[in-house]
Amino acid sequence: MKRPYLSSPPENRVKRASEHLRDMIGRNRKGEAIGTYAVCSAQPSVLDAAIQMALELGSDLHVESTASQVNQLGGYTGMTPAQFAASLRDAATQAGLPSERLLLGADHLGPYPWRGEASAVAIDKARALAQSCVHAGYQKVHLDASMSCADDPNALSEAVIAERAAILCRAAEDASAELPHGSPRPFYVIGTEVPAPGGEVADGERPLPTRMEDVHRTLEAFCRAFVRQNLEDAWERVIGLVVQPGVEFGDSQVFDYDRTRAASLSSGLPGAPALVYEAHSTDYQLPERLAEMVEDHFAILKVGPALTFAYREAIFALNAIERESLACKRGVKLSYLRESLDLEMLRNPAYWRSYYQGRGGQIRLARAFSFSDRCRYYWPQKTVQEAVARLIRNLQSFPPPLSLFSQYLPEEYAAIRRGELDCDISSVVQHHIRRVLSGYSTACGASLESRSARAV
Repeated sequence: MKRPYLSSPPENRVKRASEHLRDMIGRNRKGEAIGTYAVCSAQPSVLDAAIQMALELGSDLHVESTASQVNQLGGYTGMTPAQFAASLRDAATQAGLPSERLLLGADHLGPYPWRGEASAVAIDKARALAQSCVHAGYQKVHLDASMSCADDPNALSEAVIAERAAILCRAAEDASAELPHGSPRPFYVIGTEVPAPGGEVADGERPLPTRMEDVHRTLEAFCRAFVRQNLEDAWERVIGLVVQPGVEFGDSQVFDYDRTRAASLSSGLPGAPALVYEAHSTDYQLPERLAEMVEDHFAILKVGPALTFAYREAIFALNAIERESLACKRGVKLSYLRESLDLEMLRNPAYWRSYYQGRGGQIRLARAFSFSDRCRYYWPQKTVQEAVARLIRNLQSFPPPLSLFSQYLPEEYAAIRRGELDCDISSVVQHHIRRVLSGYSTACGASLESRSARAV
């Protein structure tokens, strides 16, 4: 979030998260195994867990919202960029995380939410979103104009994608010029090999890593488009290129990173602009594979569905604990959380219908347990929120025996027994999410950064 620099002398000024990002990129390019992970989620429990992780490690917190989640019309979360930014700042401040340690990014900023409309209309709405994000203090913008709109051919040329991305960058730069003096200018991420927002549907074939000749051609196309928009200064702030490192996930399958297949990308990191690779769909990668990706210059790791998947795991486990411990208790109304969630998914199948195939039982299983985690779109629904609130109230009012934690949440049970975790429902949920975050923080060297890079 962009704020004027602190009033203290420059030598005593605490570095901002955006400055640490630029420093990290330079160090990674020189061969240091450090990076950053972006929490691509608007789920409150996920964000709370990420804030706590940043506090524990003394690291920055990098959060991104997609154009579908958060936009000037509300998105599926019902929040505008200003509302989302304010909500995140408030949560961080209440937890004790300083604002200068927050890095807010826009993921897949482009016409995707309006792709059913004519391209001119969709791009105009995407321009407005770019301006709204920058005005709200977003410091990193992933420009994604790779999708076709209603009047476009099925596949857009690289030149068209680059030209539209430059138009969006122009809007962001114009908005940045309106910010208070001293506000840092946005960083940008570009690319044409961009997975669909929310994750792709893996079809059983391992994705091929991007070829180096395609990397160079993409950079040339974007450079020309930026020059046509008089964006030479912004081009120097392009810090990331989205490429396909050969990782993906789908309904029931995860393709792990194989560094031998991505060797040409790693060894051929472009000299200019001074960027690193941004890796999407890294969800469910093993921690050791994430570490290899950072070492191989995939220094910006995006994670989202794996975090809401962990949230869902914890909530479903607590729902099972509730049934086991309270089903026969007089005067207690159960939450029926799973039933409420599935009912909402059946009422509005738009967010999962094209992702899940098979017969009734297979689709029912996917709605609840798929790696694609399409149920994450339904947690904000009022009936589901009410069910979650009742679940938590029930378990707080009638604490279940530890033996049920051992049965359904064994790692949290072990942490409780070791005295590392309070037997508090919200803490248990956060602990389960942080198990995923810890793999990313370790891969990105966050613990090392906390010792040395909180520079003044």
